[in-house]
Amino acid sequence: MPSAITLIRSTSLSDVAQYAYAATAPAESRFIFLAGACPLNEDGSTAAIGDYAGQAAKAIENMQAALTASGASLQDVISTRVLVASTRQEDLGAAWKVVRDSFGDHDVPSTLMGVTVLGYDDQLVEIEAVAAVLDS
Repeated sequence: MPSAITLIRSTSLSDVAQYAYAATAPAESRFIFLAGACPLNEDGSTAAIGDYAGQAAKAIENMQAALTASGASLQDVISTRVLVASTRQEDLGAAWKVVRDSFGDHDVPSTLMGVTVLGYDDQLVEIEAVAAVLDS
């Protein structure tokens, strides 16, 4: 299936960011708006308590399951927002590295945010995403 996503980079913006600055999808795309992927195990317990990278990995795993159920994959994601319950940049960086590595060359526009608290007990990471697919 052909990708609906076009990642946009600008030579007038810094190349330090590890993501494209914008992305587009054609009008005939079907958009998929995902709820924030949380680091929850199948039984509802929080995975990887105290581990930012471990929680990011579990959130990505759960996001992939939601994408699959929607007929999409990580390669169809058009943007992300990564929420990390911390005021320390190194904690945000630990979560971001997992997210960034999971997307590989598909470096979608992303926002990384430190927040005060997230919704589940012991939750440190949540990842929101929007995807776009071309149905055949």
